[in-house]
Amino acid sequence: MRLTRRVAGCAAVLLGAALAMSLPAATAASSATDIAATAASSTTGIAAQAEPGVVDVVEVSGYLDPIMADFIERSIDKAEADGSLGLVLQVNSSRATVDDQRLRDLADRIVGAGVPVTMWVGPSGAEARGGVGQLAGVVTDLALAPGSELGDLGPSILPAEHLTETFAQAYPSMRSSVVSSAEAIELGLARQAPTLPFFVLDLPGFETEIDESGDKPLRVPVSQVRFAKLALLDQFMHVAASPAVAYLLFLVGAGLLVFELYTAGVGIAGGIGALCFVLGCYGLAALPTRGWAVALLLVAMFGYAVDIQIGVPRVWTVIATVCLVAGSLTLFEGVLLSWITLLAGIVGVFAGMVAGMPAMVRTRYGTPTIGRDWMIGSLGVARDDVDPEGVVVIDGAPWRARTQRATPISGGESVRVMALEGLILTVEPADPEDGSTDDSEAANAP
Repeated sequence: MRLTRRVAGCAAVLLGAALAMSLPAATAASSATDIAATAASSTTGIAAQAEPGVVDVVEVSGYLDPIMADFIERSIDKAEADGSLGLVLQVNSSRATVDDQRLRDLADRIVGAGVPVTMWVGPSGAEARGGVGQLAGVVTDLALAPGSELGDLGPSILPAEHLTETFAQAYPSMRSSVVSSAEAIELGLARQAPTLPFFVLDLPGFETEIDESGDKPLRVPVSQVRFAKLALLDQFMHVAASPAVAYLLFLVGAGLLVFELYTAGVGIAGGIGALCFVLGCYGLAALPTRGWAVALLLVAMFGYAVDIQIGVPRVWTVIATVCLVAGSLTLFEGVLLSWITLLAGIVGVFAGMVAGMPAMVRTRYGTPTIGRDWMIGSLGVARDDVDPEGVVVIDGAPWRARTQRATPISGGESVRVMALEGLILTVEPADPEDGSTDDSEAANAP
């Protein structure tokens, strides 16, 4: 039975290897993940406890944050406990967001691991930059897929004794620039491996055999490959700590909380807003975020809320918009958000706060009656100066208004509604003796 399972696993990997060698390099590189997944699925019936002849593969994508660093260390522990042949880090990461000491601790764990820890930067187009690129100098074997890059390492963080001699010599040339896969191979930093199966086949201790059943002899794997990924919750938190997601979650959460201020009671919007805001704060805390830029975003939300309460965009809307743009453009240190993300965040918040929220407030505090002709002739009070536009209080609800015949009205004066155009009233000064109103207290309310 054991032999049958091994044959089944080998057949799956054999199919992947045969397909990879029959495809052009770029296509083979792009299909590495699919080939690897096929090999992994063939081993699902094997007992969880690894047997000798197993290589573990861990995917390191996105930023190297605390969640990913902990996952790598746990994977090393498991590989040691299971007696694996080694641990392969499949890397596509442009930055490490953990602090310098945490990165050094991770490097120490890799260097002191009881199993060989290797790295494959792939598939094609992948990169290893910053602190993640520095970890490439401490692994026992390094390979790059065609089209991948290594470099832009920044100031040295890891102890010099941890780096391989070749990597230490090439470090100055990669401090602020990147090298291609061909250049890395030429410098002696890495070997070429177009796909993950090609990389794994040449690892020390990985068993293979020659299959001569076909037209040509073919080298096929005997050892098994086991893949590991982040748990579902860890994946969720890892995604939340990416720049674009953290930025949008923060804005959406803050916007929904402002929306909740103008609704009766706590509703679904408030709950969703609180969750988004907390996740956004977590993501910003895990990223290289500028605190004063976060403060600008909060000032923007406050400014929009002030003018929503007033009912018309005024000076606070201008201040809020400037703070929103400035905070969005400078939010992260060394990380630029894409223009699509910035457009979604800035335009979305501006449109919601300037157009959507005031309409919602008027709907909430206004009359539910569709026909509003009854308002013509009604008396009210100017909340502030109407010259030529401002806010008046009619029947307890704030309304945008403009004066008739450009006659200015001071705050606190009585007004009479003369016409209604859309959601904007046309008013004129009213004689206080025409009738008392109950809106004087509402006009003085914040």
